[in-house]
Amino acid sequence: FVESYHPSSTMSLDEDARWLEWVTKQFESIAGEDKEIDLEEFKTALKVKESFFAERFFALFDSDGSKTISLDELLEALDLLIHGSETDKLRFLFQVYDVDGMCLDFSWPAGSGSIDPDELRTVLKSCLRESAISLPEEKLDDLTLALFESADKDNSGSITFEELKAELENFPEVMENLTISAANWLKPPGLEQKKGRHTPRYLTPAYWHNNSRKLLFLCAYTCLNLLLFITAMLKNAEGGFWYMVAKGCGQCLNFNCTFVMVLMLRRCLTWLRATWVVRVLPLDQNILLHQMVGYAIVTFSTVHTTAHFMNFVHLSQNSSYSLWEHLFTTRPGIGWVQGSASLTGMVLQIMICLMVVCSSTFVRRSGHFEVFYWSHLSYVWVWALLVVHCANFWKWFVVPGVIFLLEKLVGVAVSHMGGLYIVEVNLLPSKVTHLVIKRPQFFHFKPGDYVYINIPDIAKYEWHPFTISSAPEQPDTLWLHIRSMGQWTNRLYEYFRQPDSLNVLCVCISVCQCFVDGPYGTPTRQIFASEHAVLIGAGIGITPFASILQSIIYRMRKQNCPNCSYSWCENIKDSEMKLRKVDFIWINRDQKSFEWFVSLLTKLEMDQADEEPEGRFLEMHMYMTSALSKNDMKAIGLQMALDLLAKKEKRDSITGLRTRTQPGRPEWGKVFQKVAEEKKGKVHVFYCGAPALAKLIKAQCEHFGFNFYKENF
Repeated sequence: FVESYHPSSTMSLDEDARWLEWVTKQFESIAGEDKEIDLEEFKTALKVKESFFAERFFALFDSDGSKTISLDELLEALDLLIHGSETDKLRFLFQVYDVDGMCLDFSWPAGSGSIDPDELRTVLKSCLRESAISLPEEKLDDLTLALFESADKDNSGSITFEELKAELENFPEVMENLTISAANWLKPPGLEQKKGRHTPRYLTPAYWHNNSRKLLFLCAYTCLNLLLFITAMLKNAEGGFWYMVAKGCGQCLNFNCTFVMVLMLRRCLTWLRATWVVRVLPLDQNILLHQMVGYAIVTFSTVHTTAHFMNFVHLSQNSSYSLWEHLFTTRPGIGWVQGSASLTGMVLQIMICLMVVCSSTFVRRSGHFEVFYWSHLSYVWVWALLVVHCANFWKWFVVPGVIFLLEKLVGVAVSHMGGLYIVEVNLLPSKVTHLVIKRPQFFHFKPGDYVYINIPDIAKYEWHPFTISSAPEQPDTLWLHIRSMGQWTNRLYEYFRQPDSLNVLCVCISVCQCFVDGPYGTPTRQIFASEHAVLIGAGIGITPFASILQSIIYRMRKQNCPNCSYSWCENIKDSEMKLRKVDFIWINRDQKSFEWFVSLLTKLEMDQADEEPEGRFLEMHMYMTSALSKNDMKAIGLQMALDLLAKKEKRDSITGLRTRTQPGRPEWGKVFQKVAEEKKGKVHVFYCGAPALAKLIKAQCEHFGFNFYKENF
């Protein structure tokens, strides 16, 4: 349960002291009156769940063979691991693998004991379970043979300590981790030190450069609101302070309640993305701006309501109408439609607050998207009440409102043009539904675009947005990959799932009708105008990049000379294609998730030339977060074996791709440092996935001066 650093580091000494204190407390809380713990208590105290490793650690720590461990035995062994030499740590690793070995004794001479193939297979099998990797027994045999043959230098049929040490030296990254991490395999989750996160440095040139359009836009937005507020206050100075504040907020609400709609004119924004305007305005952050304006509306409306309330308190003291009549009746005659300003204002305040609460991240991400969807449709009633509530609102609303109405009418017309049917359904691992839809005749889109889909058999009136995962060059069908994360998506999966179905099921149908509204553009439209693009997909966040990668396949079609072995790619430098390099990074939690697009990735590897003059045009990087990373010593043997077998078979044992699947999470600093060193041109990073990871990646992009784009719709 320790992460040991160089002894000269004050921080590492502090961490060691905290760790030893934690172990002591854990031991004392578990041990009985005899002040010793047995194997089961050892598992509980140190939170070691894997039986094999728990038993091996226990046996090694039990120096007197009493089948119990005293606190002194435990601390003595762990102190040696923390402050021992590299050879000490290597010997501990060797004895974990040497199942027939005895207790932990760092004084043993090098070469004592040996590891036979059965012992190595037992260790690797436990490593696979720890990393949640499922491989057939034949593959486990291949891994065991690959590592054993490489380590057994003298072909003696067993691996000695010196041979294991020599084998580890062939893996510098493993030796580095072993040197840094003494007993990292024992570290409890609660004590794991969080790596320092790079928070955006709002005053640095890099931050201002990467966010210049958004910051300038927000400055202009803030100044406009201040101007509207002050102007309205000055015009109504005769009404007193609270009346002035109410009027100032009211004027700002006129603007913001209209502007919040402008930010969601998807067809107009999609069209503007193809013009020079995209270089001036932050069109790619329209969702973020829409949310910010929504919060501004709540703030202005709350202050507006409070100011009117205070003003009514004052008026009720000097008029024949009471405070209650001012608030809840039309008798005072306040408002331009039969004195209804107070009543409509109260209703508007409640509706606006409910809309904001129901659109919170918690509601949308917790499987209750329908709550957000239906509550947001109340915007129609909000606008209607605003027209009744405020005499001047219609002047602000009329032009954007007409455009909004036209967009909706066009959307209805396009979505119902021709009969669209789902022609094929594939149910994939982790409850992902792959829909293959007949493509409309005049449906044109760009890689990474998204559509709204309505399936009457699932929900007659609900429309949900999903990224198109097929390429524009694919003429007959559209692909959507939909992960079950809410009520509608779960109903979709269950609708097509047959009883006693297999894990992956293909159902061919031609009777399920659907309607598609779109396409709508996203930041990924800019990828082919980039020079060096880094595509990062987390889980199902791969979908926009699946479309992009398939489009790359079409644009990189190989041509072979019939008279020689020379081959080349046509259309690689078309009018829109400025790409010189693409790095694709896909992060998945489990092994089965890679099956979603493994055939596409295999085709990409096959179609790409093995060597090109300027290096590979496309590099793929796969990460599996449930697998123990190379700095976890329970995974060292497995990762070495996977590397050796991948080199021998020229394919990864986990996915079947040529690209080796890396365990754990990417070290973004090292990833982006490598990208920067390639110097292929201006780097643009495109991300689709969890918001928490987006913040981390964005901070790293700002550090390296890369442009960052996050998929939002």
